[in-house]
Amino acid sequence: MSIVKDQMNRNVCLGDQIPQRIVSLVPSITELLFDLGLHQQIVGCTKFCIHPQSETSKLKKIGGTKNIDIQTTIELKPDLVIGNKEENTINDIELLSASMPVWMSDVNTLSDALNMIHNIGVITGTEQRASAIHEQIKDSFSNSHASQKTSAIYLIWNQPMMAAASDTFINSMLDHAGFINLVGDKSRYPELTLEELRHLNPQVLMLSTEPFPFKKQHVDFFSDQLSETKVIIVDGTYFSWYGSRMIGAVDYFSKLTDSNLKPVISK
Repeated sequence: MSIVKDQMNRNVCLGDQIPQRIVSLVPSITELLFDLGLHQQIVGCTKFCIHPQSETSKLKKIGGTKNIDIQTTIELKPDLVIGNKEENTINDIELLSASMPVWMSDVNTLSDALNMIHNIGVITGTEQRASAIHEQIKDSFSNSHASQKTSAIYLIWNQPMMAAASDTFINSMLDHAGFINLVGDKSRYPELTLEELRHLNPQVLMLSTEPFPFKKQHVDFFSDQLSETKVIIVDGTYFSWYGSRMIGAVDYFSKLTDSNLKPVISK
């Protein structure tokens, strides 16, 4: 038996062999596992694990990230389950940990994400590929030179209206993308009123594609309410997915920032 520490500083007891039956409870990590070449080892994932679609569509679904089907997961007989502190519930993780090794990620910054990729590479025997992904992401962010000059608010939910604030991976990505988060002094995911939004008066209001699926009608609504704000829909995966999806994040941020500096509304 080998004992490793996860990102929540928990001791995780793994077998003597490299894991051969892996269940992922996190969409961005599921994508990472496939990019690490673990196609044959992944036996289950959540219904929100949709990338790569051609592969995840074949896998056994074990519920949602917040309501894992414990019995189905147990029946898959995984020798490694990978979860996340924010994505999954304490109760589900405790139930699963009683029957199988559960390695938990805890990602709020770029450094956390790079550390997670490295560690998963180690425990799955894919260190070489993980190192390549790690370096590609690290280099792309190191070479980005976004200047923080655009104030923004990033909404993740509607009714109630919720924004991404401090101690979140999204806030870290906003910083790297060159945006000043106007609610960056608040904790985690604060609720905002329309009056507060008007008072903050961001240059850009970002409506994420996930977890709430903002659409064109929401762009139109907020554009009417905030006459001086540019309202856009952004691909939430580039701001909130902390696996191999980050390889394309800097390029996406660059194009997004260039677009935002023009007086047009993205639809």
